[in-house]
Amino acid sequence: MATISLTAYPIAALLAWALVPAAPLGLDGWRWVAIIGSVGAIIAWWLRLGLPESPRWLAQRGRHAQADEVAGMIERRIEAETGRALPPPQLLTGEIEETTGSIREIFREPYLKRTTMLIIFQLVQTIGYYGFSSWVPTLLASQGVDFTKSLAYTSVIAVASPVAALVATQIADRFERKWQLAWAAVAIAAFGLLFSQQRTAVGLLAFGLLIAFSNTILAYSLHAYQSELYPTRIRARAVGFTYSWSRFSTIFVGFFVAFFLRLYGTTGVFLFIAGAMIVVFAVIGAMGPRTTRLRLEEIST
Repeated sequence: MATISLTAYPIAALLAWALVPAAPLGLDGWRWVAIIGSVGAIIAWWLRLGLPESPRWLAQRGRHAQADEVAGMIERRIEAETGRALPPPQLLTGEIEETTGSIREIFREPYLKRTTMLIIFQLVQTIGYYGFSSWVPTLLASQGVDFTKSLAYTSVIAVASPVAALVATQIADRFERKWQLAWAAVAIAAFGLLFSQQRTAVGLLAFGLLIAFSNTILAYSLHAYQSELYPTRIRARAVGFTYSWSRFSTIFVGFFVAFFLRLYGTTGVFLFIAGAMIVVFAVIGAMGPRTTRLRLEEIST
């Protein structure tokens, strides 16, 4: 899914490279980029109408007929794709609880530590992700690349995002998810500092690609990881609450990057980003539970 959605990065970067310096039909190029993105949002809204609900969520609310219908649809698709019948389901005691959760539950054990970890993580992870991805043209320009070329370079760097997601399909469930997330943060810090020392086109592109690659590993693993840390009855509520802290911190990231860039240059920006990524590594490494290849019930307890 991420591979498909992240193709928007290079597409948007190419559109910016082609349109921002121009004014088609008398309208500024950046406005055309925004309009094209808005059309995509309308299409996405329409496609969402056809998404099925989670069978677990339906069963917890006593809507067993709907749960069976959705689960049966999934099973039939898998049987058609694999060409063989699925084994009988295992009936596990307590797997489906017919209950609903509350926001208070995420501040109680065993979830309080996870909620605290995710709040800290979400506050700082945006510094690494958006501090680079949203500022690539400006950071390249600060390294001596003229603005038109920086947009072209940004298009090349953006290709790393869908490529990284494609690579992730081969490693995502082979290695512990929390460490994929933690080491991606370290990679962003290291490659960012090396990027800030480059003065050639090859060096800027090479380390720009590596940062974008690491950003995508961090992004896909954080979305998978945070959704595994809570049981179905409170998952959407808990993820929505903790993820909102990343949206809150995003308000300030641009101001911080601009401040460090103006006073300390690209090196200052990436020292700031590196510090944030070390916090990510520490908080995930120290407080994050294991999730890979564990059943949801095992993770929840």
